[in-house]
Amino acid sequence: MDIDANAIDISFSTVIVNNKKLRVQHLKQANAANKPMLVFLHEGLGCIELWKDFPLKLAAATGYNAIVYDRQGYGGSDALDLPRPMNYLEIEALEFLPELLSKLNISKPILLGHSDGASIALIFGGKYPCSAIISEAAHIYVEDITIEGIKTAKSNPDLQIVKEKLKKYHGSKTEDIFSAWADTWLSDDFRNWNVSALISEINCPLLLIQGLDDEYASPIHVDKIKEATPKATSIEVLLPEKCAHVPHFQAADLVLKTMIAFIKNRVEI
Repeated sequence: MDIDANAIDISFSTVIVNNKKLRVQHLKQANAANKPMLVFLHEGLGCIELWKDFPLKLAAATGYNAIVYDRQGYGGSDALDLPRPMNYLEIEALEFLPELLSKLNISKPILLGHSDGASIALIFGGKYPCSAIISEAAHIYVEDITIEGIKTAKSNPDLQIVKEKLKKYHGSKTEDIFSAWADTWLSDDFRNWNVSALISEINCPLLLIQGLDDEYASPIHVDKIKEATPKATSIEVLLPEKCAHVPHFQAADLVLKTMIAFIKNRVEI
């Protein structure tokens, strides 16, 4: 898809949230002031740069401003406080994200989350108003396939190579975030984690995206999210074939087109 992103101004800032420094990328363009803000929430090992140019493409195609940020522990933000609590996703959704949006004067955002970021988006939407939520490869409970997928990632013979690549983005924080991600999800204390009750009050349009070959979740997860969100004003589902855990790269054109149509058709201005 050919999209002209030249009109978008890109800048960075540091915002203090919950006494932690968070690095924020701002994507601004003309005539977007009265539209909701797109807010991108990265995966469990992600950061601003690992979204690559996807936020820029979606912002340009829709005419919306956007922010992308590094959560605590990732990219250019402050390091994690360890040990990571078992309710870390709830803390991100109900403490860090609301304070960040308040400091940036953002209300009723369009949240676009991937993996951990999608879980955060859904939990936030259960308590705070949103214009829409795009959930990509979210988890609201722990599936067996999730456990097996993380065990496989942790035992990968090329794990050190993966970590070296992550160090380009996370530097000295890489070991901490990988261990926090894997060890939390594999912990017996986390096995019964379930936020279905926390997302039941979502009352905005939802777009649920799940790759049919996702190594960390089954399509059943989409059904469980639908069941848990009876007050959503609309629910659309995209299940790309031959697509694993990162639909915005592995089914890039289809995902981008679907998100553009969803925002244009479902978001009230």
